[in-house]
Amino acid sequence: METTARITKGGKHYEILVDLDEALKVKKGEGNINSAVLTEAVFHNIKSGERAGESDLNKEFGTVNFPEVCLKIIQQGEVVLTSDFMKEEQEKKYKQVVDFLVSNAVDQNSRPYTPDRIMSALKEANVNVKNKPIESQVSEILEALNKIIPIKMEMKKVKIIVPAQHTGQVYGLVNEYKEKEEWKENGDLEVILNVPAGIIFEFYDKLNSSTHGSAITEEIKE
Repeated sequence: METTARITKGGKHYEILVDLDEALKVKKGEGNINSAVLTEAVFHNIKSGERAGESDLNKEFGTVNFPEVCLKIIQQGEVVLTSDFMKEEQEKKYKQVVDFLVSNAVDQNSRPYTPDRIMSALKEANVNVKNKPIESQVSEILEALNKIIPIKMEMKKVKIIVPAQHTGQVYGLVNEYKEKEEWKENGDLEVILNVPAGIIFEFYDKLNSSTHGSAITEEIKE
């Protein structure tokens, strides 16, 4: 998929034509610059064919070496995302949400929904799936879906006491599900969490790995 990578320096635009997927890899420090770049020159304007001169490149990039300049344009500038790419990425995120909700959510009669019904409801509710773990945004997703279909998720309420020496490693994990927290005088952290029942064992595995099994957990019955 072709697109443009571009940057503005010294009041001038510098553009190259790139392969979108490969350029995104290069931007992350991966990929191959030669595979990413689809032009043989740097342009001020690709559409008009106006090429950037060596004096401009040397002044703004400190080199006239073509691969080096292209690398700086991609990593320091913008890789333009096409509408097809953004649509494809959104579909992938929707699919992840659908898979998660099919496994963990039910209707008002405690029956699971089909993938098609959840996907339809996601699109009808215009749910914006963010680029972060699904578990950390499931509450707002369910709130949006409830305007379209009755849907709920079985949750497990647990109390966890994390020893002081491990709080830094696990705070990000527990913060996703936190209902209440209390810091003890000795530095230990006590938290009350609501965790989706379908991932509770996976959550415990992560918790035990981060605390070397030293966290104390207790399920709270309501």
